[in-house]
This record gives sequence, structure tokens and C-alpha cells, in this order.
Amino acid sequence: MTWTLPKGTPTTGETTEQTAVREVTEETGITVRITAPFDSIEYTFVQHGTRIHKTVHYFLMEPTGGDLEDHDHEFDEVRWVPFDDAAGLLTFETERDLVVRATARLSGPAGGTPADRDR
Repeated sequence: MTWTLPKGTPTTGETTEQTAVREVTEETGITVRITAPFDSIEYTFVQHGTRIHKTVHYFLMEPTGGDLEDHDHEFDEVRWVPFDDAAGLLTFETERDLVVRATARLSGPAGGTPADRDR
């Protein structure tokens, strides 16, 4: 099974932030608001014989509502997990590294509370 963070492709006229919020809601069923910009990752893959370069922009977010049962059913399962469990669950090293950096940022002097990390 592959475990990954939500991500997707912008629709015409959408900002990066709008795309991120929409994709999280579509893929997980949870509505969110962005609390801060975060990192980006880049990777390449081959689709139908064409090499594609992709940049994914991530944001720190907090939930504002929704329900995991309303997730996009192209996914077999969607979970909300504590930061301490997320890095061990994610399939791709780049995303595991993102979670480690986000945990460090949220636990730093300007970064949030233990409750924030468990969301």
C-alpha cells in the first residue's frame, strides 16, 4: 500500500494556495486553512512514455471541518495521524523528510503547541 500526502494539479486560474486547500479537501474530506507556507519538493516520473518534471508546494494547515468519510474514493483509505507516526507511515522519503521538518518547525520556539503537532 502506498501512503502519501495530499497533492494535485491546479485548475486554470487557481493560486498555489487555492490548489492546496482544494486538493486536501477533495482527497481527505477535511476542510483546512493554511497557517503558513512550507517547503516544496521536485521529482520526475514517466507517464505514457513522456518524462514529467513536477514541483509540489506544501503548506502548514489546520483543520476547520469536514469528515474523513467524505474523502475521494479513488483512495482506499485516508487517515489523520499524529506527526510522530506520520514519518514512519509515508511511502516516499521526500515526504517523510517533510514531516520531520514540519515537526521540528512546529516544536521550535515560534512553532505551536503539542496539541498542534497531534492534529
